[in-house]
Amino acid sequence: MKIAFSNLQEEFRNEFDTVATHHIEKLQKLLVHYEADLVQLHGLFEKHSGKAGFLFSLNLALPTGTIHANAQGSKAILCARKSFADLEAQVKKHQSLLRKDYEWKRKRTHRAPSLKQASAAD
Repeated sequence: MKIAFSNLQEEFRNEFDTVATHHIEKLQKLLVHYEADLVQLHGLFEKHSGKAGFLFSLNLALPTGTIHANAQGSKAILCARKSFADLEAQVKKHQSLLRKDYEWKRKRTHRAPSLKQASAAD
């Protein structure tokens, strides 16, 4: 996996590295079936004045598509955690769509009430 982060300020670098390595390990477990050279992760930190505070966006380029995740907040690390969590959820959903899990889901059948339930109601 090729990883790049832009505009990362020095004051957040140590704490961000621990958060990022944890989430990147999770992503690598999810992306085992892709070749490592074809997967690219790019993150971008932006500092805004006012209420928004920080914006962290992630782009994950896969051979089967591109996934984007953004998060805004007053703390930089919380934005990073939110966007990584959102990206992981989107990767899981993307993979389930590729596997066509929706076609294999069992449909619930409506059963007639059994004799015990019918006699209890009387």
